[in-house]
Amino acid sequence: MKVWIFLVTVLLTATTAFGTGQSDILGTWKTDGGDSLLEFFKCGDKICGKIVWLKAPSYIDRKDGPVGTIKVDRKNPNPALRTRPVLGLEVMKGLTPKGANRWGNGACYDPETGKSYKCKMYLKSPKRMELRGYIGISLIGRTFALTR
Repeated sequence: MKVWIFLVTVLLTATTAFGTGQSDILGTWKTDGGDSLLEFFKCGDKICGKIVWLKAPSYIDRKDGPVGTIKVDRKNPNPALRTRPVLGLEVMKGLTPKGANRWGNGACYDPETGKSYKCKMYLKSPKRMELRGYIGISLIGRTFALTR
């Protein structure tokens, strides 16, 4: 009986230590290339994400915008939203758990192009996550790496 209790205790401890859940993706993640940081947070029972840091928060090339001014969502298809700052912009919405280390059914927005995509995420390790944005089906899309 003592062996059985010991094995159950070890199993429960291992499950707690190595299992991943929704809270494992919450917090700040660096985008590939280190140009920005995204913060993932709970929005109801789903996961959302926003831009919390930019390597270059102001325009540095006049072809992109007035040099020295704060970057705004200037390519948004809705003209009323084109003056909102990119810093603090919610770019991911509605991600729901889809099994171990996976989230899906989300919507992602790219402020550099003004386009929205369906998206899903996969936690590869505690320090690496992959985000896939796509149109229609997942085969038509692009994968981005995020790191802690």
